Amino acid sequence: MTPVFLLLLSLTPILSSCQELKSGQVLSVQNETRDAFEMIAKTNANLTNTLTHGDIMPNLKRNADPCTAIGCKWPKTGSYVYVPVAMTGDFSSQERDVIIRALVSFHQSTCIRFVWRSTEADYLIFYSGTGCWSYVGRQRNQQPISLQRNGCIYYSTVQHEVIHALGFHHEHVRSDRDSYVNIYTQNVQTGMESNFMKVQTNNLGTPYDFNSVMHYPNYAFSKNGLPTISAKSNPNMVLGGATQMSSNDIARINRLYQC
Repeated sequence: MTPVFLLLLSLTPILSSCQELKSGQVLSVQNETRDAFEMIAKTNANLTNTLTHGDIMPNLKRNADPCTAIGCKWPKTGSYVYVPVAMTGDFSSQERDVIIRALVSFHQSTCIRFVWRSTEADYLIFYSGTGCWSYVGRQRNQQPISLQRNGCIYYSTVQHEVIHALGFHHEHVRSDRDSYVNIYTQNVQTGMESNFMKVQTNNLGTPYDFNSVMHYPNYAFSKNGLPTISAKSNPNMVLGGATQMSSNDIARINRLYQC
């Protein structure tokens, strides 16, 4: 029995489908060295009229930013925040394993606990829709997260979309971003300017994080091969290359949910 299998079993008694793995099976996560935005931008290239900020499904019922102050946090019971999840039959067993591994990663460092949905009214459902996208925060009832096959089933991408569902926006649009990054709107593709609009975020006393899995890269939505975003402290700093949650991503989740 492999260490990966033992780890999954020890951390996820609530995600029972991990037990579908066979003894000795080694999970293959699709090219985990790719950053989340690289795959999201590629897969969502034709969805610009549907999504906001690249991979966020707008909530037409209310203004959700910052929604965590007005009820879109997931409820906490005792020491843990239990988030019910479900998956459609769209995914192969190996793709399910990638998604589960990404969910389990939250158990290791936060008080978020993903549980298989039984009769809960509010829950996340992962399915292979068109593109990679999520809503920001808890929306009530069945809440989809789209992870298109052959484009979105990556460890970092799943983490990225789940962090949206927990209530977080992209790092480069946070309310204090102008102190840390330059945005070059003259280099942004026509129609993509809204991806760089600031949001009135609650930054929870955490520093701006260039290494966040929620940060855009330097050339995001560039129309001319020139940067659309750069760090003020070091214009040559490479942005948006995270392949997993940073320590600050984790700290923000823990502060928001008082872990």
